[in-house]
Amino acid sequence: MEQFFGGKKFAKSLIILASVISVFFVVKIVSTIREYKYIGQDVLSNRTITVEGKGEEFAIPDIATISFGAQQDGATVVEAQKEVTRKIDAALAVITAANIAEKDIKTVEYSAVPRYEIQPPCLNYFCPSRDQKIIGYTVNQTISVKVRDTEKVSALLDGLAKAEVTNISGPDFSVDDEDAMRAKARAKAIDDAKAKATVLSKQLGVKLVRIANFSESGNYPIYYAKSAVGMGASMEVATAMPTPALPVGENKITSNVTITYEIR
Repeated sequence: MEQFFGGKKFAKSLIILASVISVFFVVKIVSTIREYKYIGQDVLSNRTITVEGKGEEFAIPDIATISFGAQQDGATVVEAQKEVTRKIDAALAVITAANIAEKDIKTVEYSAVPRYEIQPPCLNYFCPSRDQKIIGYTVNQTISVKVRDTEKVSALLDGLAKAEVTNISGPDFSVDDEDAMRAKARAKAIDDAKAKATVLSKQLGVKLVRIANFSESGNYPIYYAKSAVGMGASMEVATAMPTPALPVGENKITSNVTITYEIR
């Protein structure tokens, strides 16, 4: 009998222990479900708030881009190219004297196209086919230069004009590391949006759960006091031309972000 009752007591103890363990796991599961009940669920539009943030980053330009070219007509490509080469070489000598690195000098366009004889207009209903006659060629070459010392820009423009190149454009002042500027502007915009969301949630008496959506616009450079000089001067005019004053000013990158928060 004692062995029997002893067995019953042991079984009862096992049942009680199993019950305690079951209750523990049930409580744990319920707690976990409450903690993560929003994961995997669609965000209802009536359970969100949307805020906007704006960030701006300013920087003084540290590089300037200038482009220039030479164009010449000739009876042959060789004849036209000879004159273009003379002008480009003179301009490159000015660039080299300013200690511009070779990696910052590149040809962005080169062309050698034929010129055709202008045919008289045909006034009849039926016009005979006529072969176009080539009367010469036009050679064009355009060079782009990145100047990393903006103090040299004015003198370079003066030297390029004296070298007889044409279509001088620029300088285009910019910041070499614009990605860093964009990142800083974006960070400011996000902080601005977060601050607004915190204030708004307190005013509405709700709690921010998670970010449901994020978008960004803007993030493009805006130039202030940017100078653009276009010159196509001959040697005589360029010799008397005063060196241009070129204020650098500053650049601004703006980032606008929109953040949607899920609330409860």
